[in-house]
Amino acid sequence: MKQRNFLTALLLTLALSVGAQQPEAYRLYDAQGRPADYQQMVADLAQQDVVFVGEMHNCAITHWLELRLLHALYAANGNAMAVGMEMFEADNQLIVDEYLDGVITAERFEAEARLWPNYPTDYAPLVDFVREHGLRLLATNVPRRYANTVKNHGIQYLDSLSAAAKQYLPPLPITIQANEQATAAFGMMAMMGRSSNPEWMAQAQALKDATMAWNIAQCKQPKVLHYNGAYHTDSGEGIITYLRQYKPGVRLKTVYAVKQEDITQLEADYLGRADYYICVPEDMATSY
Repeated sequence: MKQRNFLTALLLTLALSVGAQQPEAYRLYDAQGRPADYQQMVADLAQQDVVFVGEMHNCAITHWLELRLLHALYAANGNAMAVGMEMFEADNQLIVDEYLDGVITAERFEAEARLWPNYPTDYAPLVDFVREHGLRLLATNVPRRYANTVKNHGIQYLDSLSAAAKQYLPPLPITIQANEQATAAFGMMAMMGRSSNPEWMAQAQALKDATMAWNIAQCKQPKVLHYNGAYHTDSGEGIITYLRQYKPGVRLKTVYAVKQEDITQLEADYLGRADYYICVPEDMATSY
């Protein structure tokens, strides 16, 4: 009886110990899946011409780390660095510039810049830092009306656009580069009846990637920190494929945000898809 009571008490103690383990908000890993040191990661990223942060758009901890990374890279590179964001479309560059320069108010900026619904919680802190420190903010994404046109009519339809419209596009024709992650996703959407033409959807995605790459390549600052959805730079594809075409020899590295049930080691499926990983628990708070 005493032995049974002892074993029961021991098991209860172990259970409470496991349950009381301190929760972790995230872990960092390098390209080989080894634990990465934050300061060493920052030092490495500061040496690059372009740094891509591939985010989960609704992940609270990822957005906080994006802001911390902006602070750190600004401390290293100062005004030699510009910030680019998928979340702003190229035809709104003037509105972005006017807001940063104090020409228009925050209210007018928010009313006219077609901001994402989660802008106040997730992206406003980045823009506020850029504005406060006088950095250049690049509205890199293609105007959504042209991506929608390609989704509905195919990439060749861009040739019929006016010269005024084409100023917001990369040089035509755009060579469609394969993006395995996007192609697989669009194929699945077609199977589920959510897309009538996955090829045109892939072309619309390529237009976004090429436009973001083109706008990064045209930036006069020698360093660019760019925020985009992870699929746009997954496995060195998407934006990166086009950027290497528009700016040969560019030095770049990628940070990829992922969610896992267990963050104590990086899952094998992610290996080789980025230079660094922000690994967060699946139950991490989201902004929407």
